[in-house]
Amino acid sequence: MTPLQEKLLPILEEDCRTPLDVLAVMVGDTPERVKEAIEQLEKDQVILRYRPLVNWDKTGRTFVEAMIDVKVTPQRDKGFDAIAKRIVCYPEVKNVYLMSGAYDLIVLVEAPTLKELALFVSEKLSVLDSVTATSTSFVLKRYKQEGVIFDELKEDRRLLVTP
Repeated sequence: MTPLQEKLLPILEEDCRTPLDVLAVMVGDTPERVKEAIEQLEKDQVILRYRPLVNWDKTGRTFVEAMIDVKVTPQRDKGFDAIAKRIVCYPEVKNVYLMSGAYDLIVLVEAPTLKELALFVSEKLSVLDSVTATSTSFVLKRYKQEGVIFDELKEDRRLLVTP
């Protein structure tokens, strides 16, 4: 990875809509070289996707989201990767992480209803050969995601003036 690419990644991660000319000024290079660097990052699959962070509570969309701790028996010569590769294929699964601690994987799942989420856990996830235990926690409210605070309270910092 080039020094230019290393400078670009945190800026793009913060706001991928930053115009090329602004990026060029921020990293001290030309827009053409910045464009080439970004294209190479995309080609090398360092940048996988651009997407907005949406506050779904401000929309009409309803869904249920849960974080499921999963304990698994690793497979010989494949470790945790084989079971993780199976889990990521389900459309309900949004994120999968290998973790240290009491459970091996954390799976972030989304479904239209509580019943559909429960069916996913009981009929798809729990029945996998390597899965030995699950623990499901439901997301009730988001306060902060990817560094962005949702519904940040605007504190009134004006001084109180009294007669």
